[in-house]
This record gives sequence, C-alpha cells and structure tokens, in this order.
Amino acid sequence: RDMKIIKILGTGCPSCIRTEKIVTEVVNELGIDAKILKVTDIVDIMMYDVMSTPAIVVDEKVMFKGKVPSKNEATALLVDNFANNACCSDENIDDSCCDTDEKDSGCC
Repeated sequence: RDMKIIKILGTGCPSCIRTEKIVTEVVNELGIDAKILKVTDIVDIMMYDVMSTPAIVVDEKVMFKGKVPSKNEATALLVDNFANNACCSDENIDDSCCDTDEKDSGCC
C-alpha cells in the first residue's frame, strides 16, 4: 500500500507552523505511515482553491482550511482518512469507538 501524503498549505505564518506541528504530533502518536509536506508557494496553494491558510490536504483532497486545527480535530481528521472504516466521522466525533483497544475489530 502506498504511503499517504499529507500537505500543510501555508506561507509560513505562525498558524501554518502550529498546524504542521499539530499534524506531525498526531501522525507520530497514531503511528500513521504518512509523509508530511509543507507547501509554501502561493501559486501552489491557490491550485487547491484555498483562499485562507493554513489548510491540510490528504491525498490531494483539502480536508481542513482557514484555521489551526485543535489536536482533537486533527486526530479525528486523520483517523477518518487512515482508518479502514471511518467510525470517527464528524457526526459522531464523541464516539468512543476509536479510543478502545478494538483496533482489530475493523472499526478503526
């Protein structure tokens, strides 16, 4: 399986740097096999049709934009994208299903 690519779009502002830190932290904590790339060129950023940074792009899809995600938001977003079965979607973000040890149950 291919390694996922997570891109942090931002021109290097403090918010963009914080976003990258949070995403890196979550990726490391969850043990996600992903490469994190910083996209700082405004022309490249505009190709994603993003007008407000920071933004998070997973596999070329913009998943989050316009503000720094909280650690919980970043975790939910990445679990959604890296789980086989997205049981922690926005609708049931408080669902404890991903906090259990049932990682082998196919839930997460």
